[in-house]
Amino acid sequence: MSLCEFTLEEAVYRLRKKEVSSTDITRAFISKIEENRHLNAFITETFDHALRQAAESDAKIMAGTGGKLEGAPLGIKDLFCTKGIRTTAGSRILENFVPQYESTVSQNLLNEGAVFLGKLNMDEFAMGSANITSYFGRVINPIRSTQTPEKDLVPGGSSGGSAATVAAHMVLAATASDTGGSVRQPASFTGTVGMKPTYGLCSRYGMMPLASSLDQAGPIARTVRDAALMLSVMSSFDEKDSTSIRVDRPDYLRNLVPSVKGLKIGLLHEYFQDLSGDLLTVMQKNIDKLKALGAEIVEISLETLKYALPAYYVIQPAEASSNLAKYDGVHFGFREKTAATLRDLYMETRRNGFGKEVRRRIFIGTYVLSRDEYESYYLLAKKVQMKIQNGFKEAFEAVDVILTPTATGGAFGVEDGPKMSSVEMYLNDVFTVSVNLAGLPAIAIPGGHTSDGLPLGIQFIGPLLSEQLLFNVAAAIEEPAVSNGKQCAATHDCNCAKE
Repeated sequence: MSLCEFTLEEAVYRLRKKEVSSTDITRAFISKIEENRHLNAFITETFDHALRQAAESDAKIMAGTGGKLEGAPLGIKDLFCTKGIRTTAGSRILENFVPQYESTVSQNLLNEGAVFLGKLNMDEFAMGSANITSYFGRVINPIRSTQTPEKDLVPGGSSGGSAATVAAHMVLAATASDTGGSVRQPASFTGTVGMKPTYGLCSRYGMMPLASSLDQAGPIARTVRDAALMLSVMSSFDEKDSTSIRVDRPDYLRNLVPSVKGLKIGLLHEYFQDLSGDLLTVMQKNIDKLKALGAEIVEISLETLKYALPAYYVIQPAEASSNLAKYDGVHFGFREKTAATLRDLYMETRRNGFGKEVRRRIFIGTYVLSRDEYESYYLLAKKVQMKIQNGFKEAFEAVDVILTPTATGGAFGVEDGPKMSSVEMYLNDVFTVSVNLAGLPAIAIPGGHTSDGLPLGIQFIGPLLSEQLLFNVAAAIEEPAVSNGKQCAATHDCNCAKE
């Protein structure tokens, strides 16, 4: 078996047992990345840095002082600030920005011995559903259609680089962020696992903000167990983040018990009434699987969901407009040097430093926050958000978790994305944005395939702080080819073998 074929859990186990070295596995992944540069998944490669980290990890492992991820090569989405390493958020305006501090999420990974292979490509400032808005070029999905294998497909967005590198076995796992589905939708397009935690479970300190009330960090991994391991390390209370929540954070992997027996799983009428074709077939297959495993399926309704997408695309641009106001060419980042006046400096820097989609959302956000339109748009959207939160709260009094599709279909062509209207592109998020508006956790896992062999994801949504339950449910129906029993038993520190 190639070293790049290991799951994160298995790699950590073999490293701990000294069956492989971090230096060897890091070199293997570097070679894999070099073979797959056509995917354009990295903005900044840090191979020399990674090899130094690997050598340090090997020494710690030999001394018996390694952390939970000691020596494991990972990828970091390029909106997590990394001290001394360029961090761009996929934008020209931060093309040469090198932070002098570390984000809390990446610091948590470093504290447990992770090796960083580089910074991963993404939609500019996380604005996109296809990873086609990055200043550094489009990311290509490593998955191919069986009917048109010559066609390049998008990996989803905004965490397209994270999903592509995990799917192509270029990293063991990757950090990502989710404002309206940017962990889960790319996971669906690439056949990987994406976890969006409860708002505030992972610190936002050092994470480039898109919409501060919606943004949340999460992992993309190859298996549910790997995602559980990643989240156990990524999440922490952080006094540097005013939205960080002070709660007990369990060891999600150690406490994993794959089971749905006796659980009530809700099906949202609003999300199932118009399903057809491959998506309906895949959803029905998984519903039947859940029933066979002992779950009770309950149909529920949440009428306010039809307003979720328009409310989201008022709130998110409004907060983005505010967050991006600091990029003006004065303090740091790109500056348009030909400007003759201060006003021209502001205008030309932002016009040339931001891409088309970012400018569009800044315009929308500024408009809905304007004095004359604030009540008609932003305030109304916030009222809808509250109704959606209350609706989910009521729904979870009747069911334990909710099952939905993750995306409206499989990955589409790279060349098809620019032909879509902005509304068509935004509709990719129809099944995911409500989770962010409500601050809930949700996990996306592979659910099946389209008729032309492309992955289709399914999503489980849970009440606040139900990450452990979601991992348990997702692991119960994860395909056997993905969840390896041998790998699970090898760790001797989980509950799976007790079942």
